[in-house]
Amino acid sequence: MRRLLLRWLGLLVFVVVLGGVFVRLGEWQLHRLEQRKASNATVVAHENNPVIPLSERGYAAVRDGDQWQRVTVTGTFDAAHQLEVRYRSNNGATGTEVVVPLRTTDGEVVLVDRGFIVRAAGEPPPETLPAPPTGTVTVMGHLRRSENGSTEAVTPALGAVRLINGPAIGTWLGTDVLDGYIGLLQVTPAQDGPFVPVATPTLDDGPHFWYAVQWFMFTGIALTGLVVFIRGDIVARRTLRAAAASAAQAPSATQPQSSPDPVAADERP
Repeated sequence: MRRLLLRWLGLLVFVVVLGGVFVRLGEWQLHRLEQRKASNATVVAHENNPVIPLSERGYAAVRDGDQWQRVTVTGTFDAAHQLEVRYRSNNGATGTEVVVPLRTTDGEVVLVDRGFIVRAAGEPPPETLPAPPTGTVTVMGHLRRSENGSTEAVTPALGAVRLINGPAIGTWLGTDVLDGYIGLLQVTPAQDGPFVPVATPTLDDGPHFWYAVQWFMFTGIALTGLVVFIRGDIVARRTLRAAAASAAQAPSATQPQSSPDPVAADERP
């Protein structure tokens, strides 16, 4: 019995630890669901807000709560420092984006993502990027926060970069740049090139709720398995004890049978 108790205790510890991990993963998915709902609410609210001048909003760093607010800004594109943003996707298509610094009329520098260019997987990068409009332009687009990653991903090299990070590109330019960028929707005068606007996030709850349910179900399965395993041990132990008791009560097959006493010689007829 002591061996069984030790085995059950070890199994219980294993299931408790595993169940704890599953519960934490379920809670994490529920937390991500709340984040998704908050992000969706921000997108909806900002899409319903009027377009505001960026100078009115100010040039403070763009945070999650600022994203997708539509702003306008006027300035001149710095075409000499235009960058290809590689390894992007947009509505299921693969390709690149093009980001260019805009020197505003009030002396600030803002990165503008001109849009998405579809490029099939395996197709080489374009040798030249479409030139931005010259002269003074007015841009209207979504505020986006800087994308974060490794130094290699955010630092431009050979006219390309993998992530759009305002401070990192500002260091490369040698000037202060807004921590964030503008995803272009309209520009006056109009730009040339096969640009597609970057899609806004899909406004649904995603799979997070059902992922949470899945992790909680795994916890229940683990606990049920523990009960079934222990019950199986108990049933097997009872079966063995019953078999042993039955064997002890049954007459041995090798036990000799008693024979009748022989008839005495003087009792013979």
